Amino acid sequence: MNLPLEDEIWHRVMKGNKLKIGKKKMKNIGLRSIMILRDESGVQVTDALCRHMAWPLPYGGKLKDGCVTCPLHQTRYDLETGEVKEWSPFPLIPMYGKILGKLRRPSPLAIHTARELDGWIEIKLGA
Repeated sequence: MNLPLEDEIWHRVMKGNKLKIGKKKMKNIGLRSIMILRDESGVQVTDALCRHMAWPLPYGGKLKDGCVTCPLHQTRYDLETGEVKEWSPFPLIPMYGKILGKLRRPSPLAIHTARELDGWIEIKLGA
């Protein structure tokens, strides 16, 4: 008997009516923290922790122009691709941001697949 691989499993994480347009939530699937957000086009899911310093993006992260910006050091990610748009610029003290940015190499945010089925939001984890 072949068991499905982890990336083939749909995880039922929350009722769809609990996530309003413009809102985001943090949930866990096993040990992985994910951020679920809803906009006019539907539900999107990414990893929940900033790849720079592991700050939880759902808590204070700003959504604008298809990107999420970490409230800690202002690292910005594209929500569709996970691509890094800005790595730790920390605009209040730019030199501080550059120094902190060198603590880790820029790496993209993981993007996951979401669907709504029978009133539930379900997630299939990506790589």
